Amino acid sequence: MTDISYISTHEGWLYLATVKDIYTKEIVGWSTADNMKTSLCIKALENAIRRYRPAPGLIHHSDRGIQVRQEVA
Repeated sequence: MTDISYISTHEGWLYLATVKDIYTKEIVGWSTADNMKTSLCIKALENAIRRYRPAPGLIHHSDRGIQVRQEVA
């Protein structure tokens, strides 16, 4: 499962994309950026895959936010 959080800093907004394992409730991948472009979400998912090397058949769930729809279109 994925989500994006907004964090206010002295330099402006910081966006945090996370990938959460619903079974263990652990954050398994994450990425930060100063924008909410599609690449933010992709980097978080790639981080999770690189770290945990999931078996074939894994299901990735998102809320199909604008970042996902832009990539699919």
